[in-house]
Amino acid sequence: MATKTPSARKGAANRSGTIDASDAIPLRYGDDPYVWACWLYYEDGMTQGEIAEAMGVSRATVNSYLADAREKGIVNISIEPARLASLTIAQELKRHFGLTDCLVVPSDDNAGSLIDRLGAAAAQALPKLLKSGDTLAVAWGRTVLSVGEHAGIASLQDMTVVQATGGTTASFAYTPELCASAVARAISARCVNITAPAVVKSPELLHMLLDEPLVQEQFATLARANRVLFGISSLRPNSTIHTSGFFESVSLQDYLAAGAVGVVAGRFIDERGRPVAGPLDDRTVGISLDLLRKIGTRIAVAGGFDKVPALLAALRGGYVNVLITDAATGHGILRADGVTALDAKLSHRPKLVQTPSSYRTHVKKFLNNPNEVVEEMLDGVVRAHEKYLQPINGSHRALVARNGPRPGKVGLVIGGGTGHEPCFLGYVGKGLADAVAVGNIFSSPPPDPIVQCAEAASGGEGVLFVYGNYAGDVMNFEMAAEIAEEKGIKVKTVLTTDDVASSPVEDREGRRGVAGNFFIFKIAGAACDRGLSLEACEAVTRKANLRTYTVGVALEPGSMPQTRRHNFEIGPDDMEVGMGIHGEPGVTRERIRSADEITDSIMDRIFKEMRTAPGERVAVLVNSFGATPLMELYILFRRVQQRLAAKDILIEANWIGHYCTSLDMAGASITILHLDQELSDLLHHPCETAFLKVN
Repeated sequence: MATKTPSARKGAANRSGTIDASDAIPLRYGDDPYVWACWLYYEDGMTQGEIAEAMGVSRATVNSYLADAREKGIVNISIEPARLASLTIAQELKRHFGLTDCLVVPSDDNAGSLIDRLGAAAAQALPKLLKSGDTLAVAWGRTVLSVGEHAGIASLQDMTVVQATGGTTASFAYTPELCASAVARAISARCVNITAPAVVKSPELLHMLLDEPLVQEQFATLARANRVLFGISSLRPNSTIHTSGFFESVSLQDYLAAGAVGVVAGRFIDERGRPVAGPLDDRTVGISLDLLRKIGTRIAVAGGFDKVPALLAALRGGYVNVLITDAATGHGILRADGVTALDAKLSHRPKLVQTPSSYRTHVKKFLNNPNEVVEEMLDGVVRAHEKYLQPINGSHRALVARNGPRPGKVGLVIGGGTGHEPCFLGYVGKGLADAVAVGNIFSSPPPDPIVQCAEAASGGEGVLFVYGNYAGDVMNFEMAAEIAEEKGIKVKTVLTTDDVASSPVEDREGRRGVAGNFFIFKIAGAACDRGLSLEACEAVTRKANLRTYTVGVALEPGSMPQTRRHNFEIGPDDMEVGMGIHGEPGVTRERIRSADEITDSIMDRIFKEMRTAPGERVAVLVNSFGATPLMELYILFRRVQQRLAAKDILIEANWIGHYCTSLDMAGASITILHLDQELSDLLHHPCETAFLKVN
């Protein structure tokens, strides 16, 4: 919270009790003096006299705000939950990272796409952040363009907007030139473009360009910027960095291998916010990280749960002092940086204090040497299921189906970390995957075993890679694909992205792959086994992925064999919603509800995206994360069937049990595959593996 002196929040009130000065209200309260007054009164415990002084209004006006807030339903014992959560997260982000200000929008208020909501929020904030005579540097990206499209400030004078990076001839809508011009129009500013490419062919060409008088003048304007507006890109395959084509000439694997987690204004940073050296360093035209960090007001506008590592890195690096994001992302950033006390505050319940008689620090497990748990498990798997799979070249990290690969058939290679059993290795066999590459717990397999799998699965018609959308998997499978291509094996890739909660619908390609892997692997395996071409196998697998929807909920955390401690804590009355499968917390934390209410909330989210008509068919998977028993899974399935039947949607096939786990986590996920005739035929195609048999 900012200081409570009158000078810090001075603002004149008119007769109606509203505040005229647009810069009177801190960003996190939006333009709502009612919420501001309620927060100071109910959350900060200030008296009405202190609030009047802080807000620059009379005590009678404060009293009116508080009374009207109760009438409007903003306050009913506590501030309305979505607003309260956003305000609480904004305040904690501001405190934890030493931000000048922070604005957090609710994560899902049914008011449009996340990019549009962030753009509108930033547009609302700009009048409080900009002053006449400012020079605003503007980077590029979808969210930055959205800010320009939503903003409209006619009161500023003598404004300059300068493009923060070089330009491009690309045809996408959010180029640096278009972003800068959109923001300039919105604030009635002079626009200065950088008349040079964002990336040039050589360091020598860069030096030649920077010696040009016109470019020098443009960079001089950039150096005078006292505000900067930028987005933050992750390195997920759907990110702006990947899709823009800016860096087509350079393999981003160089940066991923060096530990890069995000991009700020075209510059790569690691998890601590440090610059990551790479082949583009001497070829990039635009603002440097050092210059960006010296600018007084550094406004980052970004959201989406997949951007948590990149945003955290930017905050740690000091590149941001005004943050505009959404509640789920903000909460995820704080959790990722070790802030856990916020959970109790959000739920308005005291943290559980356990008595010594009930307190345990470790989870009991059947182990020998915790460091050998993966190798011992794989040894057991091979011994137990030798009918279906065998090691490749004696390695348990690359397993091939005994009755799968054959000449003239497209090979299917899947893979991922351990801890998800039976997922991945349990789905290797005739009619399904031909080979699987196995990593450590929740870690991607390295490229070598993936290449071995590609060679073993190859029948001369190419190999299809299908795996979850995680940075490590993407990097290693892409490297393996390049090596396989060099060996004469044609490779196509499909990333699974079924996790509805992990990214908004407009960012579908950025979602994680979770339990929906089960259906997507099944469709891919059947297509390969039927002798379809590599291109046809890829196409139908992509269709299956696009028609698969998963939401997961956890009641208790899992624990790693090496630590035997819970990966995080969940309160006795809480649950985590939007679970991944790598032991991390969910996207949001909510109060636990009945099984039917939980199922309804999951199905409501799926129905928002899955466009079905009465009489259509689906397949259903109710999956345990490890510790949830069949008894509870059947209770969930019962409600799933009721909700689908109410829409006259037929369940053509269903599976209930352990299919894609997260070690010993207590929780479950619900996956719906929206069938058409092609997918239905492939789903029922025979397969025989250790954990899935379809006759």
